[in-house]
Amino acid sequence: MTVTGPVDGPTHYTGQTRVGETFARLCEIRSPSGQEAAMGAAVRAELEALGLAVAEDDTAAETGAGCGNLLARIPGPPGTRTMMLCAHIDTVPLADGVEVELVDGVYHNRRDAILGADDKAGVAVILEAARRWAASGAPCGCELVFTTCEEVGLRGARAFDTDPLEAEFGFVLDHAAPIGRMVVAAPTYYAVHAEFLGRSAHAGLRPEDGRSAIEAAAKAVESMRLGRIDEETTANVGVIRGGAVANVVPERCTIEAEVRSLDDGKAAEAVHAMVDTITWAASATETDVDTTIEEHFRAYRIPESDPTVGIASAAMRACGVEPVPTSTGGGSDASAFAAKGLPCLNLAIGVALNHTPQERVSAAALEKVLDITLRLAERAAEQ
Repeated sequence: MTVTGPVDGPTHYTGQTRVGETFARLCEIRSPSGQEAAMGAAVRAELEALGLAVAEDDTAAETGAGCGNLLARIPGPPGTRTMMLCAHIDTVPLADGVEVELVDGVYHNRRDAILGADDKAGVAVILEAARRWAASGAPCGCELVFTTCEEVGLRGARAFDTDPLEAEFGFVLDHAAPIGRMVVAAPTYYAVHAEFLGRSAHAGLRPEDGRSAIEAAAKAVESMRLGRIDEETTANVGVIRGGAVANVVPERCTIEAEVRSLDDGKAAEAVHAMVDTITWAASATETDVDTTIEEHFRAYRIPESDPTVGIASAAMRACGVEPVPTSTGGGSDASAFAAKGLPCLNLAIGVALNHTPQERVSAAALEKVLDITLRLAERAAEQ
């Protein structure tokens, strides 16, 4: 790692700060979804070093994560309200290792793989805010939640029990966009899995005896409406997998697809149309098909009058940032918490090109998100 030394030790670059050192160190801990144990242990150690009690839930078996979700609490002054801060500790898969470098004030991965700023930038910021509040007191009660398996359908947040929380609302630090963006609308997301079953046969001797599952899948995909269906709705086939060798009519073929829409009704219509097309293609090719649909999260909209929008807007303006309400086609833990009845606003963290080897975030962005986060607690206490 380019940055060395203890978290509280000296910096090793001009402009390097403690939140940046924490961020770089966390990025070098491998934590793809399902393998978050080491990252969870590192976050737990940071919190316990501050004297905070850390609770880990028992959701790992349900989610397939390497550990459970983590929860820590920092009390506020008597009579103040409580807010939640959330970030996820998993990443998308890594094609290579992570060696963090800071060049011209911007963090990159020296290797040909993701940096992991999504969402270790959010994790690092929350940990640094916790250090400040543990040392000098938080303006309001703060519940810190670190979730698992966010990148594979928000599994950790969906399994998390919100009943013990005292928070009236929360903020998720996970929107990979310029600082100032506030996600006030997010989509319904359906995952579609279809497995076609045909009949194998020798492709050179008896092709007429076979029923090609790949042909059935191809016919289905060709006939689907994909891409941007309208300004609120998208559909995609991301995986097609089948066959074994070129001289055998393939018996099996699987497709994995998705539908998203900011309008829940449109999402339902689009996924039903996709399933109808899959069924038609199977019938037309005399194959069977087994189709499953899973709703990962439900569309939500947050009105401008919601307290989270007012608090975040005030916090941003106090830091010289103009708030920009926005909609997104992506999901976040905010979707899972909204479905549980906990109003939650996803805030941008300044990360660019997430999920790619070009992923990056500036040291200045980390500091700005930290400033905004500290102000969130102040504004929450005032309101």
